[in-house]
Amino acid sequence: MRLKHSLLVLAALAPAQALATNGYFSHGYGTINQGMAGAGTALAQDSIVAATNPAGMAFIDDRADVGAELFSPLREYSVEGGGPQSPQTFYLRPGTRESENEAFLIPHLGYNRQVTETQTLGLSVFANGGMNTEFSGQDMGTFGAGKAGVNLEQGFIAPTWTWRFAEEQAIGISPVIAYQRFSAEGLGSFAAMSSDPSALSDNGTDDAWGYGFQFGWQGQLTDELRGGLSWRKVLKMNEFDDYRGLFAEQGDFDIPQMFHAGLAWSGIEDHWLLLDVQHIRYSEINSVGNPFDPATRLGDDDGSGFGWDDMTVVKLGWQWQQDARQTWRAGVSYGEQPIPESEVLFNILAPGVQEWHITGGFTRELPSGLSLSGMAFYSPEETVRGENPMGPGQEIELSMSQLGAALSLGWQF
Repeated sequence: MRLKHSLLVLAALAPAQALATNGYFSHGYGTINQGMAGAGTALAQDSIVAATNPAGMAFIDDRADVGAELFSPLREYSVEGGGPQSPQTFYLRPGTRESENEAFLIPHLGYNRQVTETQTLGLSVFANGGMNTEFSGQDMGTFGAGKAGVNLEQGFIAPTWTWRFAEEQAIGISPVIAYQRFSAEGLGSFAAMSSDPSALSDNGTDDAWGYGFQFGWQGQLTDELRGGLSWRKVLKMNEFDDYRGLFAEQGDFDIPQMFHAGLAWSGIEDHWLLLDVQHIRYSEINSVGNPFDPATRLGDDDGSGFGWDDMTVVKLGWQWQQDARQTWRAGVSYGEQPIPESEVLFNILAPGVQEWHITGGFTRELPSGLSLSGMAFYSPEETVRGENPMGPGQEIELSMSQLGAALSLGWQF
């Protein structure tokens, strides 16, 4: 039964190996939202909005959306310096290496129905990613012989109920069902640091289910100003038992809590200006937030993680209704990347260093209630550089840039 359910979710969602990322959260959800750099907590326009703010489903009427993003991350790391190997050191071979796997297709879909004058029911399906790397062992053997890398896929199913308790005021709640898959290879050189070397690396793909909820409010503040707030609690996940010797807390990999706050202003005719702030609490999840510490054992409660800090992202979006059929969008977002200089060694596997996202998009109204939306984005190269914590005098630099585009079809019925 578990296998059957897993296959159904994968067929419907195909969870993403990588996305335009703030850490490993997407910079936005749905083509319309992504076209404004993820801003939209206070302005709902499609049935993927529950990923950002469940209350937004109260304002989109009867609607369905389906789309996909083509995403390309360009990742590499460089090593300078070195020294003799010993039981107390772990030096990497100097040089620059690029990760393989540079193109991903990421789908999303949603549906919403007005069931009474004040209530709606809907469903949003979306994904996270960003932790996918594969470095060839042909020229370096990152952490040992052969290839080295990790693959994390996360998919979310969010049924959503909203209640419009006043004419332009609504609350919404989404019980969030999460599914994730993980695999790691080429990490055998860390066996001496693991609490269970047999569950450290090269065990194929393990999966886990979990749950939580997201709550939100959206409403009109003045004639020209809308506001929105949302909070998603930690999604408690089953452990990756096949990797209990890698992740802290015996394979635990919960999904961190997240906050959104936003404003949307329509004081210029035919235009919207949006401001969002997103906060992600990576540090609360031990497998992600624990610092790398050679004195601890991988897999223990205090075992090494990726050392990620919490991340706060500011997003600015603009939308122009050119005429009844054509809408244009643009956006920019910034958030200080979560990887400290002291954590570069482990983060070769997960170089989530992006800070800026620059986006553009459009919607074209079609006959019969249909609409076609598109977006494109660019995230310029960011780097983090620090000393190898197990190789005194050796410097490691991580870098990544990203670009991508998406199309989606909406149906207002």
